[in-house]
Amino acid sequence: MFQGWSPDGNGILIGTRFGNAIQLHRVYTPGGRREQITFFEEPTAGRFIPGKDRNALLATMSAGGNEDFQIHLVDLANYRTALLTDGKSRNQLGPVADDGKQMIVSSNRRNGKDMDIYVADTRQPDSLRKVLETKDEFWTPSDWSPDGKALFMIHYVSINESYPALLDVESGKLEKLELPGEKPVAIGSAKFSKDGTKVYLTTDAGGEFHQLTEYDLASKTYKTLVDNIPWDVEAIEVSRETGRVAFVVNEDGASKLYLLDNGEPEALDVPLGTIAGLEFSPDGAQLGFTLARPDAPADAYSIVVGGPSREEGKLTRWTYSEVGGLDPNGFVKPDRIAFETFDGRKIPAYYFRPKNAGQDQPVPVVIHIHGGPESQYRPVFSGTAQYYLNELGFAVIYPNVRGSAGYGKTYLKLDNAERREDSVKDIGALLDWIAKRPELDAQRVAVEGGSYGGYMVLASLTHFPDRLRAGTDVVGIANFITFLEKTAPYRRDLRRAEYGDERDPAMRAAFERINPTANASKIRSSLLVIHGKNDPRVPFFEAEQIADIVKKQDKPVWTVYADNEGHGFAKKDNRDYMAAVMALFLSEQLKPLSRPSSE
Repeated sequence: MFQGWSPDGNGILIGTRFGNAIQLHRVYTPGGRREQITFFEEPTAGRFIPGKDRNALLATMSAGGNEDFQIHLVDLANYRTALLTDGKSRNQLGPVADDGKQMIVSSNRRNGKDMDIYVADTRQPDSLRKVLETKDEFWTPSDWSPDGKALFMIHYVSINESYPALLDVESGKLEKLELPGEKPVAIGSAKFSKDGTKVYLTTDAGGEFHQLTEYDLASKTYKTLVDNIPWDVEAIEVSRETGRVAFVVNEDGASKLYLLDNGEPEALDVPLGTIAGLEFSPDGAQLGFTLARPDAPADAYSIVVGGPSREEGKLTRWTYSEVGGLDPNGFVKPDRIAFETFDGRKIPAYYFRPKNAGQDQPVPVVIHIHGGPESQYRPVFSGTAQYYLNELGFAVIYPNVRGSAGYGKTYLKLDNAERREDSVKDIGALLDWIAKRPELDAQRVAVEGGSYGGYMVLASLTHFPDRLRAGTDVVGIANFITFLEKTAPYRRDLRRAEYGDERDPAMRAAFERINPTANASKIRSSLLVIHGKNDPRVPFFEAEQIADIVKKQDKPVWTVYADNEGHGFAKKDNRDYMAAVMALFLSEQLKPLSRPSSE
Protein backbone atom coordinates (compact mmCIF):
# COMPACT_ATOMS: atom_id res chain seq x y z
CA MET A 1 0.00 0.00 0.00
CA PHE A 2 1.18 3.50 -0.86
CA GLN A 3 2.50 5.35 2.21
CA GLY A 4 3.85 8.51 0.60
CA TRP A 5 6.55 10.06 -1.60
CA SER A 6 10.19 10.38 -0.71
CA PRO A 7 10.87 14.07 0.09
CA ASP A 8 13.38 14.25 -2.79
CA GLY A 9 10.87 12.69 -5.19
CA ASN A 10 13.15 9.65 -5.59
CA GLY A 11 10.63 6.86 -5.17
CA ILE A 12 7.80 6.04 -2.80
CA LEU A 13 7.21 4.39 0.54
CA ILE A 14 4.91 1.35 0.65
CA GLY A 15 3.61 -1.07 3.25
CA THR A 16 3.68 -4.71 2.21
CA ARG A 17 3.87 -8.12 3.82
CA PHE A 18 6.68 -10.37 2.63
CA GLY A 19 7.07 -11.94 6.05
CA ASN A 20 4.56 -12.44 8.82
CA ALA A 21 3.55 -8.78 9.26
CA ILE A 22 3.30 -5.67 7.07
CA GLN A 23 6.55 -3.69 7.00
CA LEU A 24 7.73 -0.51 5.29
CA HIS A 25 9.63 -0.71 2.01
CA ARG A 26 11.01 1.82 -0.45
CA VAL A 27 10.45 1.50 -4.21
CA TYR A 28 12.68 3.71 -6.34
CA THR A 29 11.11 3.26 -9.78
CA PRO A 30 7.75 1.91 -11.02
CA GLY A 31 7.95 -1.87 -10.95
CA GLY A 32 11.52 -1.63 -9.74
CA ARG A 33 13.60 -2.79 -6.81
CA ARG A 34 11.98 -2.98 -3.41
CA GLU A 35 14.12 -2.10 -0.39
CA GLN A 36 12.81 -3.18 3.01
CA ILE A 37 13.27 -0.47 5.65
CA THR A 38 11.63 -1.77 8.84
CA PHE A 39 11.99 -5.22 10.36
CA PHE A 40 9.61 -5.25 13.31
CA GLU A 41 7.56 -8.24 14.44
CA GLU A 42 4.33 -6.23 14.45
CA PRO A 43 2.42 -4.70 11.51
CA THR A 44 3.94 -1.29 10.82
CA ALA A 45 2.75 1.89 9.11
CA GLY A 46 4.65 5.11 8.58
CA ARG A 47 5.76 8.05 6.48
CA PHE A 48 8.92 9.88 5.48
CA ILE A 49 9.80 12.97 7.51
CA PRO A 50 9.40 15.90 5.08
CA GLY A 51 11.86 18.71 4.52
CA LYS A 52 15.60 18.66 3.94
CA ASP A 53 16.21 15.49 5.96
CA ARG A 54 15.52 12.78 3.41
CA ASN A 55 16.86 9.82 5.36
CA ALA A 56 14.41 9.35 8.20
CA LEU A 57 10.84 8.22 8.68
CA LEU A 58 8.25 7.85 11.41
CA ALA A 59 6.88 4.37 12.03
CA THR A 60 3.89 3.39 14.17
CA MET A 61 2.84 0.01 15.55
CA SER A 62 1.20 -1.65 18.52
CA ALA A 63 1.95 -4.90 20.34
CA GLY A 64 -0.20 -7.95 19.68
CA GLY A 65 -3.11 -5.93 18.32
CA ASN A 66 -3.69 -4.00 21.55
CA GLU A 67 -3.87 -0.67 19.59
CA ASP A 68 -1.68 1.15 22.10
CA PHE A 69 0.30 2.57 19.20
CA GLN A 70 3.87 3.78 19.64
CA ILE A 71 5.80 6.10 17.32
CA HIS A 72 9.38 5.29 16.33
CA LEU A 73 12.05 7.26 14.51
CA VAL A 74 13.79 5.17 11.86
CA ASP A 75 17.05 6.94 11.00
CA LEU A 76 18.24 5.51 7.68
CA ALA A 77 21.47 7.49 7.62
CA ASN A 78 22.73 6.27 10.99
CA TYR A 79 21.00 2.86 10.99
CA ARG A 80 19.24 3.37 14.29
CA THR A 81 15.69 3.24 15.58
CA ALA A 82 14.42 5.24 18.56
CA LEU A 83 11.13 5.06 20.46
CA LEU A 84 9.65 8.57 20.53
CA THR A 85 6.61 7.90 22.77
CA ASP A 86 6.30 6.38 26.24
CA GLY A 87 5.89 2.73 25.23
CA LYS A 88 2.64 2.18 27.12
CA SER A 89 -0.11 4.73 26.28
CA ARG A 90 -2.10 5.00 23.02
CA ASN A 91 -0.45 7.42 20.58
CA GLN A 92 -1.69 8.43 17.15
CA LEU A 93 0.56 10.23 14.68
CA GLY A 94 -1.06 13.37 13.28
CA PRO A 95 0.20 16.02 10.82
CA VAL A 96 3.93 16.66 10.48
CA ALA A 97 5.24 20.19 9.94
CA ASP A 98 6.42 21.04 6.42
CA ASP A 99 10.01 21.44 7.61
CA GLY A 100 9.89 18.01 9.27
CA LYS A 101 11.03 19.24 12.68
CA GLN A 102 7.81 18.70 14.63
CA MET A 103 4.82 16.37 14.62
CA ILE A 104 1.40 16.29 16.21
CA VAL A 105 0.56 13.36 18.48
CA SER A 106 -2.81 12.46 20.00
CA SER A 107 -2.21 10.54 23.23
CA ASN A 108 -4.12 9.25 26.26
CA ARG A 109 -0.96 9.19 28.41
CA ARG A 110 -2.53 11.57 30.96
CA ASN A 111 -5.36 9.34 32.19
CA GLY A 112 -5.70 6.40 29.79
CA LYS A 113 -8.97 7.78 28.43
CA ASP A 114 -8.86 11.30 26.96
CA MET A 115 -6.82 11.77 23.78
CA ASP A 116 -4.96 15.05 24.42
CA ILE A 117 -3.10 16.84 21.63
CA TYR A 118 0.69 17.25 21.82
CA VAL A 119 3.47 18.82 19.73
CA ALA A 120 6.67 16.77 19.66
CA ASP A 121 10.11 16.78 18.08
CA THR A 122 10.38 14.20 15.30
CA ARG A 123 13.85 13.18 16.48
CA GLN A 124 13.81 13.51 20.28
CA PRO A 125 12.31 10.73 22.44
CA ASP A 126 9.52 11.67 24.83
CA SER A 127 9.53 15.36 23.86
CA LEU A 128 5.73 15.76 23.87
CA ARG A 129 4.40 19.20 24.82
CA LYS A 130 0.67 19.35 25.51
CA VAL A 131 -1.23 21.98 23.51
CA LEU A 132 -4.80 20.83 24.11
CA GLU A 133 -6.18 18.95 27.08
CA THR A 134 -9.46 17.25 26.28
CA LYS A 135 -12.17 16.08 28.64
CA ASP A 136 -14.83 13.63 27.45
CA GLU A 137 -14.41 14.98 23.89
CA PHE A 138 -12.67 13.43 20.91
CA TRP A 139 -10.63 15.92 18.89
CA THR A 140 -8.79 15.04 15.67
CA PRO A 141 -6.02 17.22 14.17
CA SER A 142 -6.75 17.26 10.42
CA ASP A 143 -4.03 19.51 9.01
CA TRP A 144 -1.19 21.84 10.00
CA SER A 145 -1.10 25.30 8.41
CA PRO A 146 1.82 26.04 6.06
CA ASP A 147 3.25 28.65 8.46
CA GLY A 148 3.17 26.12 11.33
CA LYS A 149 1.03 28.33 13.57
CA ALA A 150 -2.37 26.60 13.51
CA LEU A 151 -4.02 23.20 13.42
CA PHE A 152 -7.41 22.62 11.85
CA MET A 153 -9.24 20.49 14.41
CA ILE A 154 -12.42 18.43 14.25
CA HIS A 155 -14.44 17.59 17.35
CA TYR A 156 -15.94 14.22 16.47
CA VAL A 157 -19.18 13.30 18.27
CA SER A 158 -20.52 10.70 15.86
CA ILE A 159 -20.46 10.06 12.14
CA ASN A 160 -23.49 12.36 11.93
CA GLU A 161 -22.12 15.16 14.10
CA SER A 162 -18.79 16.99 14.27
CA TYR A 163 -17.53 20.54 14.78
CA PRO A 164 -14.51 22.45 13.43
CA ALA A 165 -12.00 24.62 15.27
CA LEU A 166 -8.59 26.25 14.89
CA LEU A 167 -5.92 25.51 17.48
CA ASP A 168 -3.06 27.96 18.03
CA VAL A 169 -0.04 25.67 18.36
CA GLU A 170 1.98 28.08 20.50
CA SER A 171 -0.67 29.28 22.97
CA GLY A 172 -3.03 26.32 22.91
CA LYS A 173 -6.00 28.63 22.32
CA LEU A 174 -8.91 26.84 20.65
CA GLU A 175 -11.17 28.90 18.39
CA LYS A 176 -14.39 27.06 17.59
CA LEU A 177 -15.85 27.72 14.15
CA GLU A 178 -19.53 27.92 13.30
CA LEU A 179 -20.82 25.57 10.60
CA PRO A 180 -23.65 26.58 8.27
CA GLY A 181 -26.90 24.67 7.96
CA GLU A 182 -29.25 22.96 10.34
CA LYS A 183 -27.49 21.03 13.12
CA PRO A 184 -26.25 18.44 13.53
CA VAL A 185 -23.89 18.35 10.57
CA ALA A 186 -20.66 16.48 9.99
CA ILE A 187 -17.18 17.17 8.63
CA GLY A 188 -14.94 14.62 6.95
CA SER A 189 -11.58 15.63 5.48
CA ALA A 190 -9.96 19.06 5.82
CA LYS A 191 -6.80 20.59 4.30
CA PHE A 192 -5.27 24.09 4.34
CA SER A 193 -4.76 25.87 1.03
CA LYS A 194 -1.20 26.44 -0.18
CA ASP A 195 -1.10 30.00 1.21
CA GLY A 196 -2.90 29.07 4.44
CA THR A 197 -5.71 31.60 3.98
CA LYS A 198 -8.39 28.98 3.35
CA VAL A 199 -9.37 25.48 4.35
CA TYR A 200 -10.85 22.94 1.95
CA LEU A 201 -13.19 20.57 3.73
CA THR A 202 -15.99 18.09 3.17
CA THR A 203 -19.30 18.59 4.97
CA ASP A 204 -22.93 17.55 4.67
CA ALA A 205 -24.07 20.97 5.94
CA GLY A 206 -25.75 21.65 2.61
CA GLY A 207 -27.68 18.43 2.17
CA GLU A 208 -27.48 14.63 2.23
CA PHE A 209 -23.88 14.21 1.08
CA HIS A 210 -20.44 15.51 1.98
CA GLN A 211 -19.56 18.16 -0.60
CA LEU A 212 -16.29 19.95 -1.28
CA THR A 213 -16.43 23.28 0.56
CA GLU A 214 -14.05 26.19 1.05
CA TYR A 215 -13.73 28.09 4.34
CA ASP A 216 -12.15 31.55 4.18
CA LEU A 217 -10.25 32.22 7.40
CA ALA A 218 -10.40 36.02 7.10
CA SER A 219 -14.11 36.45 6.29
CA LYS A 220 -15.16 33.30 8.18
CA THR A 221 -17.46 32.31 5.32
CA TYR A 222 -18.13 29.02 3.57
CA LYS A 223 -18.48 28.43 -0.16
CA THR A 224 -19.50 25.14 -1.75
CA LEU A 225 -17.10 24.40 -4.59
CA VAL A 226 -18.69 21.25 -6.00
CA ASP A 227 -22.38 20.58 -5.35
CA ASN A 228 -23.51 18.62 -8.41
CA ILE A 229 -22.14 15.20 -7.38
CA PRO A 230 -24.82 13.15 -5.57
CA TRP A 231 -22.27 11.15 -3.57
CA ASP A 232 -19.86 11.80 -0.72
CA VAL A 233 -16.56 13.56 -1.27
CA GLU A 234 -14.43 11.51 1.10
CA ALA A 235 -10.81 12.64 0.73
CA ILE A 236 -8.99 15.87 -0.11
CA GLU A 237 -5.35 16.53 -0.90
CA VAL A 238 -3.69 19.92 -1.57
CA SER A 239 -0.30 20.39 -3.20
CA ARG A 240 1.92 22.67 -1.13
CA GLU A 241 3.92 23.29 -4.32
CA THR A 242 1.19 24.20 -6.85
CA GLY A 243 -1.91 24.77 -4.70
CA ARG A 244 -3.91 22.33 -6.79
CA VAL A 245 -6.69 20.37 -5.08
CA ALA A 246 -7.45 16.69 -5.66
CA PHE A 247 -10.44 14.91 -4.19
CA VAL A 248 -12.04 11.46 -4.20
CA VAL A 249 -15.76 10.74 -4.52
CA ASN A 250 -17.35 7.57 -3.15
CA GLU A 251 -19.81 6.53 -5.86
CA ASP A 252 -21.78 3.52 -4.57
CA GLY A 253 -18.61 2.17 -2.97
CA ALA A 254 -16.28 2.80 -5.90
CA SER A 255 -13.83 5.72 -5.99
CA LYS A 256 -13.69 8.47 -8.59
CA LEU A 257 -10.71 10.80 -8.63
CA TYR A 258 -11.01 14.49 -9.50
CA LEU A 259 -8.63 17.42 -9.89
CA LEU A 260 -9.92 20.90 -9.13
CA ASP A 261 -8.28 23.33 -11.52
CA ASN A 262 -9.49 26.83 -12.38
CA GLY A 263 -12.64 26.25 -10.37
CA GLU A 264 -13.89 23.25 -12.37
CA PRO A 265 -13.52 19.60 -11.32
CA GLU A 266 -11.81 17.36 -13.87
CA ALA A 267 -12.39 13.61 -13.62
CA LEU A 268 -9.21 11.53 -13.91
CA ASP A 269 -9.30 8.12 -15.57
CA VAL A 270 -8.69 5.44 -12.91
CA PRO A 271 -9.90 1.78 -13.03
CA LEU A 272 -12.86 0.60 -10.92
CA GLY A 273 -11.87 0.20 -7.31
CA THR A 274 -11.20 2.21 -4.18
CA ILE A 275 -8.55 4.89 -3.70
CA ALA A 276 -6.76 5.57 -0.41
CA GLY A 277 -3.69 7.45 0.80
CA LEU A 278 -3.89 10.28 -1.74
CA GLU A 279 -0.73 12.46 -1.79
CA PHE A 280 0.86 14.91 -4.22
CA SER A 281 4.52 14.39 -5.14
CA PRO A 282 6.88 17.08 -3.77
CA ASP A 283 6.88 18.92 -7.12
CA GLY A 284 3.07 18.69 -7.40
CA ALA A 285 3.26 16.98 -10.79
CA GLN A 286 1.90 13.58 -9.69
CA LEU A 287 -0.67 12.09 -7.35
CA GLY A 288 0.22 8.88 -5.55
CA PHE A 289 -2.35 6.53 -4.01
CA THR A 290 -3.34 2.97 -3.27
CA LEU A 291 -5.80 1.45 -5.72
CA ALA A 292 -7.69 -1.61 -4.52
CA ARG A 293 -9.76 -3.43 -7.15
CA PRO A 294 -12.29 -6.25 -6.75
CA ASP A 295 -10.32 -8.59 -9.03
CA ALA A 296 -6.75 -7.74 -8.00
CA PRO A 297 -4.86 -7.06 -4.75
CA ALA A 298 -4.20 -3.46 -3.73
CA ASP A 299 -1.18 -1.79 -5.34
CA ALA A 300 0.55 1.59 -5.38
CA TYR A 301 -0.16 3.86 -8.37
CA SER A 302 0.51 7.40 -9.48
CA ILE A 303 -1.11 9.65 -12.08
CA VAL A 304 0.42 12.67 -13.79
CA VAL A 305 -1.44 15.93 -13.11
CA GLY A 306 1.19 18.42 -14.26
CA GLY A 307 4.25 18.78 -16.46
CA PRO A 308 4.33 18.18 -20.25
CA SER A 309 0.86 18.03 -21.76
CA ARG A 310 1.53 14.66 -23.37
CA GLU A 311 1.98 13.17 -19.90
CA GLU A 312 -1.25 14.55 -18.38
CA GLY A 313 -3.43 11.75 -17.08
CA LYS A 314 -0.80 9.03 -17.45
CA LEU A 315 -1.45 6.27 -14.90
CA THR A 316 1.58 4.37 -13.58
CA ARG A 317 1.55 1.20 -11.53
CA TRP A 318 4.45 1.09 -9.05
CA THR A 319 3.92 -2.31 -7.40
CA TYR A 320 2.78 -5.70 -8.63
CA SER A 321 1.29 -7.80 -5.85
CA GLU A 322 1.60 -11.55 -6.24
CA VAL A 323 -1.40 -13.88 -6.17
CA GLY A 324 0.40 -17.10 -5.31
CA GLY A 325 0.66 -18.45 -8.85
CA LEU A 326 -3.07 -18.22 -9.53
CA ASP A 327 -4.46 -17.05 -12.84
CA PRO A 328 -5.71 -13.49 -12.22
CA ASN A 329 -8.03 -13.82 -15.21
CA GLY A 330 -10.03 -16.29 -13.16
CA PHE A 331 -10.93 -13.80 -10.45
CA VAL A 332 -14.62 -12.91 -10.40
CA LYS A 333 -15.84 -9.31 -10.64
CA PRO A 334 -19.06 -8.28 -8.88
CA ASP A 335 -22.34 -6.92 -10.19
CA ARG A 336 -23.98 -3.97 -8.46
CA ILE A 337 -27.49 -4.91 -7.42
CA ALA A 338 -30.28 -3.52 -5.24
CA PHE A 339 -33.07 -5.42 -3.51
CA GLU A 340 -36.29 -4.14 -1.98
CA THR A 341 -36.67 -4.40 1.77
CA PHE A 342 -39.56 -4.34 4.23
CA ASP A 343 -40.27 -0.59 4.05
CA GLY A 344 -39.94 -0.30 0.28
CA ARG A 345 -36.36 0.99 0.28
CA LYS A 346 -33.78 -0.30 -2.14
CA ILE A 347 -30.75 -1.79 -0.41
CA PRO A 348 -27.52 -1.67 -2.48
CA ALA A 349 -25.23 -4.69 -2.64
CA TYR A 350 -22.38 -6.26 -4.59
CA TYR A 351 -23.05 -9.75 -5.97
CA PHE A 352 -20.18 -12.08 -6.88
CA ARG A 353 -21.55 -14.93 -9.00
CA PRO A 354 -19.39 -18.04 -9.46
CA LYS A 355 -18.92 -19.34 -12.97
CA ASN A 356 -20.56 -22.67 -12.17
CA ALA A 357 -23.84 -21.10 -11.01
CA GLY A 358 -26.91 -21.78 -13.13
CA GLN A 359 -30.54 -22.86 -13.00
CA ASP A 360 -29.51 -26.50 -13.39
CA GLN A 361 -26.92 -26.15 -10.63
CA PRO A 362 -27.97 -23.66 -7.93
CA VAL A 363 -25.06 -22.80 -5.67
CA PRO A 364 -24.72 -22.02 -1.96
CA VAL A 365 -24.50 -18.39 -0.84
CA VAL A 366 -22.31 -16.57 1.67
CA ILE A 367 -23.67 -13.19 2.82
CA HIS A 368 -20.85 -11.00 4.13
CA ILE A 369 -21.97 -8.12 6.37
CA HIS A 370 -19.55 -5.24 6.98
CA GLY A 371 -18.78 -3.74 10.37
CA GLY A 372 -18.92 -0.20 11.61
CA PRO A 373 -21.90 -0.03 11.53
CA GLU A 374 -21.19 3.33 9.90
CA SER A 375 -18.96 1.70 7.32
CA GLN A 376 -19.59 0.39 3.83
CA TYR A 377 -18.62 -2.55 1.68
CA ARG A 378 -16.26 -1.30 -1.01
CA PRO A 379 -15.34 -3.33 -4.13
CA VAL A 380 -11.89 -4.54 -3.10
CA PHE A 381 -10.03 -7.79 -3.58
CA SER A 382 -10.57 -10.60 -1.08
CA GLY A 383 -8.57 -13.78 -1.44
CA THR A 384 -11.03 -15.57 0.83
CA ALA A 385 -14.01 -14.53 -1.29
CA GLN A 386 -12.25 -15.59 -4.49
CA TYR A 387 -11.54 -18.97 -2.88
CA TYR A 388 -15.23 -19.34 -2.04
CA LEU A 389 -16.12 -18.47 -5.63
CA ASN A 390 -13.52 -20.41 -7.61
CA GLU A 391 -12.70 -23.37 -5.39
CA LEU A 392 -15.86 -23.97 -3.37
CA GLY A 393 -18.34 -22.70 -5.96
CA PHE A 394 -20.16 -20.41 -3.52
CA ALA A 395 -21.80 -17.12 -4.47
CA VAL A 396 -20.84 -14.17 -2.25
CA ILE A 397 -23.07 -11.14 -1.62
CA TYR A 398 -22.00 -7.98 0.21
CA PRO A 399 -25.04 -5.89 1.23
CA ASN A 400 -24.82 -2.29 2.41
CA VAL A 401 -27.77 -2.44 4.79
CA ARG A 402 -29.35 0.67 6.30
CA GLY A 403 -26.90 2.51 8.52
CA SER A 404 -24.09 2.11 5.98
CA ALA A 405 -22.05 5.15 5.02
CA GLY A 406 -21.94 6.48 1.48
CA TYR A 407 -25.66 6.80 0.73
CA GLY A 408 -26.55 10.04 2.48
CA LYS A 409 -27.06 11.04 6.08
CA THR A 410 -30.73 9.97 6.15
CA TYR A 411 -29.76 6.42 5.20
CA LEU A 412 -26.92 6.53 7.73
CA LYS A 413 -29.29 7.20 10.63
CA LEU A 414 -31.88 4.53 9.82
CA ASP A 415 -30.44 1.94 12.23
CA ASN A 416 -29.61 4.20 15.18
CA ALA A 417 -30.50 3.23 18.75
CA GLU A 418 -33.98 1.64 18.96
CA ARG A 419 -34.05 1.00 15.19
CA ARG A 420 -31.06 -1.32 15.37
CA GLU A 421 -32.95 -4.42 14.25
CA ASP A 422 -34.30 -2.74 11.11
CA SER A 423 -30.91 -3.47 9.54
CA VAL A 424 -31.36 -7.14 10.44
CA LYS A 425 -34.69 -7.06 8.60
CA ASP A 426 -32.73 -5.97 5.52
CA ILE A 427 -30.92 -9.31 5.68
CA GLY A 428 -34.31 -11.02 5.70
CA ALA A 429 -35.17 -9.12 2.52
CA LEU A 430 -31.90 -10.28 0.96
CA LEU A 431 -32.85 -13.87 1.81
CA ASP A 432 -36.12 -13.26 -0.07
CA TRP A 433 -34.13 -11.98 -3.06
CA ILE A 434 -31.90 -15.06 -2.98
CA ALA A 435 -34.96 -17.34 -2.95
CA LYS A 436 -36.11 -15.81 -6.25
CA ARG A 437 -32.81 -16.38 -8.03
CA PRO A 438 -32.76 -19.71 -9.87
CA GLU A 439 -28.95 -19.92 -9.80
CA LEU A 440 -28.84 -19.64 -5.98
CA ASP A 441 -29.74 -22.34 -3.44
CA ALA A 442 -31.84 -20.69 -0.74
CA GLN A 443 -31.51 -23.83 1.39
CA ARG A 444 -27.75 -23.38 1.70
CA VAL A 445 -27.02 -19.85 2.93
CA ALA A 446 -24.47 -18.72 5.51
CA VAL A 447 -23.68 -15.31 6.99
CA GLU A 448 -20.30 -13.94 8.02
CA GLY A 449 -19.11 -10.60 9.34
CA GLY A 450 -16.68 -8.84 11.64
CA SER A 451 -17.05 -6.43 14.56
CA TYR A 452 -20.53 -4.88 14.22
CA GLY A 453 -20.90 -7.28 11.30
CA GLY A 454 -20.37 -10.04 13.87
CA TYR A 455 -23.39 -8.73 15.78
CA MET A 456 -25.34 -8.77 12.51
CA VAL A 457 -24.35 -12.41 12.00
CA LEU A 458 -25.54 -13.39 15.47
CA ALA A 459 -28.74 -11.36 15.16
CA SER A 460 -29.46 -12.91 11.74
CA LEU A 461 -29.03 -16.39 13.19
CA THR A 462 -31.62 -15.59 15.88
CA HIS A 463 -34.08 -13.92 13.48
CA PHE A 464 -33.89 -16.40 10.60
CA PRO A 465 -32.97 -19.73 12.21
CA ASP A 466 -34.71 -21.81 9.54
CA ARG A 467 -33.22 -19.94 6.60
CA LEU A 468 -29.53 -19.97 7.53
CA ARG A 469 -27.26 -22.98 7.74
CA ALA A 470 -24.25 -21.34 9.40
CA GLY A 471 -22.72 -18.14 10.72
CA THR A 472 -19.13 -16.90 11.14
CA ASP A 473 -18.75 -14.25 13.85
CA VAL A 474 -15.39 -12.45 13.70
CA VAL A 475 -14.59 -10.16 16.68
CA GLY A 476 -18.33 -9.52 16.98
CA ILE A 477 -20.58 -7.92 19.57
CA ALA A 478 -22.75 -10.43 21.43
CA ASN A 479 -24.15 -8.15 24.13
CA PHE A 480 -24.29 -4.36 23.71
CA ILE A 481 -24.32 -3.74 27.45
CA THR A 482 -21.16 -5.71 28.23
CA PHE A 483 -19.52 -4.41 25.06
CA LEU A 484 -20.09 -0.76 26.04
CA GLU A 485 -19.03 -1.38 29.63
CA LYS A 486 -15.80 -3.14 28.66
CA THR A 487 -14.66 -1.44 25.44
CA ALA A 488 -11.54 0.75 25.72
CA PRO A 489 -12.29 3.92 27.75
CA TYR A 490 -11.15 6.32 25.01
CA ARG A 491 -13.87 5.06 22.65
CA ARG A 492 -16.75 4.31 25.01
CA ASP A 493 -18.63 7.59 24.56
CA LEU A 494 -18.06 7.46 20.79
CA ARG A 495 -19.81 4.10 20.66
CA ARG A 496 -22.63 5.26 22.91
CA ALA A 497 -23.34 8.05 20.40
CA GLU A 498 -23.92 5.40 17.73
CA TYR A 499 -25.48 2.47 19.59
CA GLY A 500 -27.20 4.19 22.51
CA ASP A 501 -26.27 4.67 26.14
CA GLU A 502 -26.55 1.50 28.23
CA ARG A 503 -26.85 3.67 31.38
CA ASP A 504 -30.23 4.95 30.20
CA PRO A 505 -32.95 2.56 31.50
CA ALA A 506 -35.00 2.66 28.31
CA MET A 507 -31.98 2.02 26.09
CA ARG A 508 -30.74 -0.70 28.41
CA ALA A 509 -34.11 -2.41 28.14
CA ALA A 510 -33.87 -2.22 24.34
CA PHE A 511 -30.42 -3.79 24.45
CA GLU A 512 -31.64 -6.56 26.73
CA ARG A 513 -34.36 -7.31 24.19
CA ILE A 514 -32.12 -7.41 21.08
CA ASN A 515 -28.83 -8.77 22.49
CA PRO A 516 -27.83 -12.03 20.75
CA THR A 517 -26.95 -13.46 24.17
CA ALA A 518 -30.60 -13.01 25.20
CA ASN A 519 -31.87 -14.68 22.04
CA ALA A 520 -29.30 -17.42 21.57
CA SER A 521 -31.89 -20.12 22.31
CA LYS A 522 -33.33 -19.40 18.85
CA ILE A 523 -30.09 -20.29 17.06
CA ARG A 524 -30.30 -23.59 15.16
CA SER A 525 -27.33 -23.06 12.86
CA SER A 526 -23.70 -23.99 13.30
CA LEU A 527 -21.52 -21.15 14.60
CA LEU A 528 -17.86 -20.25 14.11
CA VAL A 529 -16.47 -17.63 16.55
CA ILE A 530 -13.12 -15.93 15.82
CA HIS A 531 -11.51 -13.41 18.15
CA GLY A 532 -8.19 -11.93 19.26
CA LYS A 533 -7.62 -11.95 23.01
CA ASN A 534 -6.06 -8.46 23.00
CA ASP A 535 -8.99 -6.76 21.28
CA PRO A 536 -9.52 -3.30 22.86
CA ARG A 537 -12.60 -2.45 20.78
CA VAL A 538 -14.80 -5.53 21.16
CA PRO A 539 -13.35 -7.28 24.22
CA PHE A 540 -12.63 -11.01 24.03
CA PHE A 541 -15.37 -11.57 26.61
CA GLU A 542 -17.93 -11.09 23.82
CA ALA A 543 -16.65 -14.18 22.02
CA GLU A 544 -16.43 -16.25 25.18
CA GLN A 545 -19.98 -15.55 26.30
CA ILE A 546 -21.75 -16.27 23.01
CA ALA A 547 -19.69 -19.40 22.35
CA ASP A 548 -20.43 -20.75 25.83
CA ILE A 549 -24.17 -20.04 25.60
CA VAL A 550 -24.59 -21.72 22.20
CA LYS A 551 -22.46 -24.70 23.25
CA LYS A 552 -24.65 -25.27 26.29
CA GLN A 553 -27.60 -25.52 23.92
CA ASP A 554 -25.84 -28.44 22.22
CA LYS A 555 -25.33 -26.57 18.96
CA PRO A 556 -22.16 -27.00 16.86
CA VAL A 557 -19.66 -24.25 17.79
CA TRP A 558 -16.17 -23.85 16.35
CA THR A 559 -13.77 -21.34 17.92
CA VAL A 560 -10.51 -19.75 16.77
CA TYR A 561 -8.82 -17.58 19.40
CA ALA A 562 -5.43 -15.86 19.10
CA ASP A 563 -3.25 -14.75 22.01
CA ASN A 564 -1.27 -12.25 19.92
CA GLU A 565 -4.05 -10.51 17.99
CA GLY A 566 -6.60 -7.80 18.63
CA HIS A 567 -9.51 -6.49 16.58
CA GLY A 568 -8.92 -8.76 13.61
CA PHE A 569 -5.97 -10.95 12.68
CA ALA A 570 -3.04 -8.99 11.23
CA LYS A 571 -0.23 -11.58 11.20
CA LYS A 572 0.05 -13.82 8.17
CA ASP A 573 0.29 -17.14 10.00
CA ASN A 574 -2.84 -16.32 12.00
CA ARG A 575 -4.73 -15.02 8.96
CA ASP A 576 -3.85 -18.11 6.95
CA TYR A 577 -5.07 -20.37 9.74
CA MET A 578 -8.27 -18.33 10.13
CA ALA A 579 -9.01 -18.45 6.40
CA ALA A 580 -8.45 -22.20 6.30
CA VAL A 581 -10.82 -22.77 9.21
CA MET A 582 -13.47 -20.51 7.67
CA ALA A 583 -13.29 -22.39 4.37
CA LEU A 584 -13.43 -25.78 6.11
CA PHE A 585 -16.35 -24.68 8.29
CA LEU A 586 -18.43 -23.45 5.35
CA SER A 587 -17.54 -26.51 3.26
CA GLU A 588 -18.93 -28.67 6.02
CA GLN A 589 -22.04 -26.59 6.71
CA LEU A 590 -23.09 -25.80 3.12
CA LYS A 591 -22.90 -29.32 1.75
CA PRO A 592 -26.00 -30.47 -0.22
CA LEU A 593 -28.85 -31.57 1.97
CA SER A 594 -29.16 -35.33 2.17
CA ARG A 595 -32.20 -36.64 0.34
CA PRO A 596 -34.29 -39.53 1.61
CA SER A 597 -33.88 -42.73 -0.40
CA SER A 598 -36.60 -43.44 -2.98
CA GLU A 599 -36.50 -47.17 -2.17
